[in-house]
Amino acid sequence: MATVTFDNATRIYPGTERPAVDNLNIDIADGEFLVLVGPSGCGKSTSLRMLAGLEDVNAGRILIGDRDVTDVQPKDRDIAMVFQNYALYPHMTVADNMGFALKLRGLSKADIDAKVAEAAKMLDLTKFLDRKPKALSGGQRQRVAMGRAIVREPSVFLMDEPLSNLDAKLRVETRANIAQLQRRLRTTTIYVTHDQVEAMTMGDRVAVLKDGVLQQCASPRELYENPTNSFVAGFIGSPAMNLATLPLTEGGVKLGDFVLPLPRSVVTAAGSDNLREVVFGVRPESLQLVSEGGFELVVELVEELGADAYLHGKVGDDRFVVRVDGRTPPRMGDNVRVGLRGEGETHAFHPETTLRLS
Repeated sequence: MATVTFDNATRIYPGTERPAVDNLNIDIADGEFLVLVGPSGCGKSTSLRMLAGLEDVNAGRILIGDRDVTDVQPKDRDIAMVFQNYALYPHMTVADNMGFALKLRGLSKADIDAKVAEAAKMLDLTKFLDRKPKALSGGQRQRVAMGRAIVREPSVFLMDEPLSNLDAKLRVETRANIAQLQRRLRTTTIYVTHDQVEAMTMGDRVAVLKDGVLQQCASPRELYENPTNSFVAGFIGSPAMNLATLPLTEGGVKLGDFVLPLPRSVVTAAGSDNLREVVFGVRPESLQLVSEGGFELVVELVEELGADAYLHGKVGDDRFVVRVDGRTPPRMGDNVRVGLRGEGETHAFHPETTLRLS
């Protein structure tokens, strides 16, 4: 096991002006599960490939432990990578796929068989060892790819969207298995995904990227409760945080005929910057239907999910989503009044810098 350090690591593809990854700085602890997340094109897979040695580092450096691996060949970095498409050899059995890297190292057949058997037991693959990949389901193939990485006993696991080819139910099941397995092995793991739910449920910390730039790296709870800017606020959480640019007033912001409160420190910070409006944020689960007070919402869509329902509606030109009881939701076209569930659940961001006001 080992620590991993991105030290101002930068990747600029030939023929482009903007870096795909721009001065990335992250320190990953020994045994930590770090998730890189962000929209398509944000640089998360490029960052992983830089660590793997599959992409050049144009500036800065990358360390595994105390060793600078910036210019080291991939095979000499002591890493194991799990890909999106499994990358299994179709003509080999599961056992041969899992043990192939060990065979290349020159290990004896007895040692290879022992390591493969141990990993197969861990992944519930023992009864499939004699099968070819074509006889396995997608989830089973992904477990074989995991097993192939595990038997190598690397210092670092790298996983590039390994669940994206699985159906929804299997994704949930497999991500729980991967998280549980990582905590058992305590191998440093860097995991790339575009699915923020996956990121929030698996990672010890989550690094959010946008346009090649690291926006915030923190625990899932910290990202949810204290996003550093409006991009992180809108990206983390499902459904996303409601964000609207609203005029400042005494004690908060004005939405329709209702004043939504903001902490005094936020109002003071906005006043010191001479702001007349801020980007106001509130999560759907921080709102509730009220009989009086609150702001009026015109319901345009109702998403029923069983225990919960999500109301989509408009207040003037701004759209809001509200989580309500799924057993008795309003109907499309209804006018409802919406208020806050409690204090301290609102957020405010600078309209120009997008940074959190506090």
